Order: sequence, then structure tokens, then C-alpha cells
Amino acid sequence: MSVQSVGPQTGAQAVIADAVDPARRPDVLFRVRRDEDHQLSPWWMIGAFVGVSVAVITLLSFVPGGA
Repeated sequence: MSVQSVGPQTGAQAVIADAVDPARRPDVLFRVRRDEDHQLSPWWMIGAFVGVSVAVITLLSFVPGGA
């Protein structure tokens, strides 16, 4: 037998009832729901390191007095 409240909902109950999956919120652009055992490929970290290194070297080439 379930018990149902007859009175109005409290604010907390309304928030829980209207809750949205955080991975599906429209204001979160790059969040993707993945499997629990999903692992990021190490090549992404290697590529990020190379990309940041190239960007730093390129920006440092604009500094006067360099080699």
C-alpha cells in the first residue's frame, strides 16, 4: 500500500520531480555519458601534449630577442 500526500509539494519535492539528467542538460556542451568501464585512449593525451607544445613554441617565436 502506497502513501500519497494530500497537501502541496514542498520545494525539494518539486525540484526532484523536475530533475533532468545532468549529462543531457542543454547548457553542458561537451559532456558525454559513457560506459562505466570506458577508458580514454592514451593517444588523446599524446596529441594534446604535442598540440600545446607546438602552440607554445609558435607563440614564443613572436617574442623579440629569441634565437
